[in-house]
Amino acid sequence: MMKLEREEIIDKVKNCLITAATTFSEDKKAVYHEAIKRETVPGAKWVLETILQNALVAEQNRSPLCDDTGIPHLFLEVGPTRNINGQLINFIHEGIREGLRDLPGRPMAINGNDLQRIDQSGGLNVDPGALLPSPILIKPITEDVIRLHILMHGGGPEIRSKTFRVFHKHKVCVVTDEIIDWAVEGAGLLGCSPVSLAIGIGRSHFEAASLMMEAMVYGNHNIQSEIETEITERVNQSKKGPLGLGGQTTVLGTFLRIGPQRASGVRIVSLRPCCCFEPRKASVTLS
Repeated sequence: MMKLEREEIIDKVKNCLITAATTFSEDKKAVYHEAIKRETVPGAKWVLETILQNALVAEQNRSPLCDDTGIPHLFLEVGPTRNINGQLINFIHEGIREGLRDLPGRPMAINGNDLQRIDQSGGLNVDPGALLPSPILIKPITEDVIRLHILMHGGGPEIRSKTFRVFHKHKVCVVTDEIIDWAVEGAGLLGCSPVSLAIGIGRSHFEAASLMMEAMVYGNHNIQSEIETEITERVNQSKKGPLGLGGQTTVLGTFLRIGPQRASGVRIVSLRPCCCFEPRKASVTLS
């Protein structure tokens, strides 16, 4: 690639990361407005209003939505005649580094060897750009472009997430009941609620987690399937509400992706209760 192409790609990726970390998507703004209208518990209503106000100010100032600015997770769509190579991946990583520095991201990279990174004895790298992104997930698409989606994952939802087996007993309701139990528990323990539930159901832990990521990329609060609506409504019946203060809105919406399934009595389910600011995501077409 020519120098101009390199600089253009890096700049696009940098700005995409900053947008993801600082901006609510339009469907998320809309679902907050609707939640505020129907909320009857004063404390819960105040929480929803404050979160939305915070998001609008963050967007205006291009400042992070949360002090946990997040770890970049990357999802790449590739059209039928488009090619990706190591050079493009390096440009994407360079754009991620520049975006984390300009945001600025919270320094979160841990120095040291494998064991030192586990116990944090190697210390903290003060450079926000030292934070490595997740491995890239790649999906073929029919549209003839290369498009990058960046999601910024905070630590709280990761702590409350779960990827585990469910014995389906030849009934969909057995799987959804288990998901709802996990979601009620996770939302109740996550301090920064209301949540958006991201769920993947696959044949392996890797596949289920990948589908959960895909659910976040393509999920829309304004477009909910029957099963997504059922999960949202049943978890909201817990009345845990924003920040656990009670109320109508424990869950803003559910994003579910179901992949190929194995001839087996087991389904692998990955659930992530995305916090009140998530999914923090943005997309950019690279070519």
